[in-house]
Amino acid sequence: MHNPLKWAKAAWRATHAVRDPTLLTDILELAPVLVPPESLQALARNLQRHPAVARAFCERPRVGHLDLTWLGALPPGTLGRSYSEHLRVNGLDPAALPRMEAPTDALYVRAHLLETHDVWHVLTGFSADVAGELGVQAFSLAQIGSPFALAVLTGGLANTLLYAFAERDARLRALVRGWLLGQRAQPLFGAAWGQLWEVSVTELRARYAIDVEAVDRLLSKPN
Repeated sequence: MHNPLKWAKAAWRATHAVRDPTLLTDILELAPVLVPPESLQALARNLQRHPAVARAFCERPRVGHLDLTWLGALPPGTLGRSYSEHLRVNGLDPAALPRMEAPTDALYVRAHLLETHDVWHVLTGFSADVAGELGVQAFSLAQIGSPFALAVLTGGLANTLLYAFAERDARLRALVRGWLLGQRAQPLFGAAWGQLWEVSVTELRARYAIDVEAVDRLLSKPN
């Protein structure tokens, strides 16, 4: 049975998120409404069709504790160093994210996507501005078919139309870039990133077929 109060709160948060897409709290609060448990379970079943991802649901790797001092001291170009710099440059604090338990496949999907979001930023080369967020969400939509990603993209485009029309070119280019990268890449979901901090970003992009140079060349071609 629908809860009118819950939907009213969701509508209020959605309105705020469309006005200001940087309001992380509002966006996170919308996730359980936009993607309820039954949708998460269906998403988990679809993801498990890929052998590597199916194995992740058995092992359920998590990012774990983040020692930002240690990550920042890793050699330049490694995933850990690049991740640390991404957080520092954009003023992001991973401790601000809610710690989610993952006792079921559905809850593992939500927890893993939340804690690896900024890792995907690093691997795809997207910044943390609105355009970059749209790019990562387009990548996520192409990779896993997340309804939440589509909802964020819809809100971002509404914000572009109503409040930031001058940003349309950059945002749409990022969206297309993210979609193309996600379509071409191997599945990233379920990777044990906590064991890969010392591996170079270049090597990981090759491992997962995240061909940023090819896609960027394609998008830079004149019409």
